[in-house]
Amino acid sequence: MPLRKLLFPLFAFALTAVLIAAGGGQAQDKKDEKKKDEKKLPVPAVKPTAESVSYGPHERNVLDFWQAKSDKPTPLVFCIHGGGWRAGDKSSYFGSVKTYLDNGISVVTINYRLMAQANEQKVMPPVKAPLDDAARALQFVRSKAKDWNIDKKRIGATGGSAGGCSSLWLAFHDDMADPKSSDPVLRESTRLYCAAVNGAQVSLDPKTVREWLPNYTYGAHAFGLANLDEVEKQREKLAPWIKEYSPNAHVTKDDPAIGLYYTGVKGAKVGENHPDPTHSPILGLKLAEQLKAAGVEVVFHSATEPNKELPTAQAFLIARLKK
Repeated sequence: MPLRKLLFPLFAFALTAVLIAAGGGQAQDKKDEKKKDEKKLPVPAVKPTAESVSYGPHERNVLDFWQAKSDKPTPLVFCIHGGGWRAGDKSSYFGSVKTYLDNGISVVTINYRLMAQANEQKVMPPVKAPLDDAARALQFVRSKAKDWNIDKKRIGATGGSAGGCSSLWLAFHDDMADPKSSDPVLRESTRLYCAAVNGAQVSLDPKTVREWLPNYTYGAHAFGLANLDEVEKQREKLAPWIKEYSPNAHVTKDDPAIGLYYTGVKGAKVGENHPDPTHSPILGLKLAEQLKAAGVEVVFHSATEPNKELPTAQAFLIARLKK
């Protein structure tokens, strides 16, 4: 038998072994990268009373809970991280925890499905995933009220950017409780006692936000589209989704007290291009006008109109929840 025929199987075997080893090495590298990323997450200065508690079926359906010391049920701040519904983590609010606890207010910070997970699961529209998760997490917290010594009625939400949008959506949306559900968590209310947000988006309607801010570009990913021009072209078709997931579309006179906190351009005016339209104070200004017209209590803070009495979202929440 020719020597090359004898050597070929040995060569093929060796090559296969090398490829398998390389694949295994790549898999290990990915695991190592994941562990490295996990180590980068901040460590809370105050250890949670309950850490990474599962509130739903997905691996990102987890929350951390800190219990304030009290003989009576405590109010609670419900924190929803920002990141455009594309990124972020419950650790973003670790730095705020101690101040709330010192004021007798318990704290929850949540993770939720991001756009990547929503798209993997073919959730339509994709924004339904993070918002549904926020609602369920709130219901789960209420279901733990007795165990965690929480006053179900006094829960205030907070968040920045997309987390603020989610908070406002919960604040204005009709109660999503299902009293007949076989799942006891879903029987709980989704209504809030108050909410205070930073740089929040208030509408997913391209027509509305571009009338306020002509260079506005945010929000197409909420509907699985590439850009806001596409959303505007399909606005009539998307109208039910736009209405359902735009916080300002749900404003009614029975909504809870709201704190709206924005930085950015001083002297900002409607109809002008802004350097950061996604978080422009005009969004808060227009929502504040709508809330006042509806008879809803609102505090609006910006560089143009600073609120000296309650200058931060945290100050608003502490004052309101302890009232």
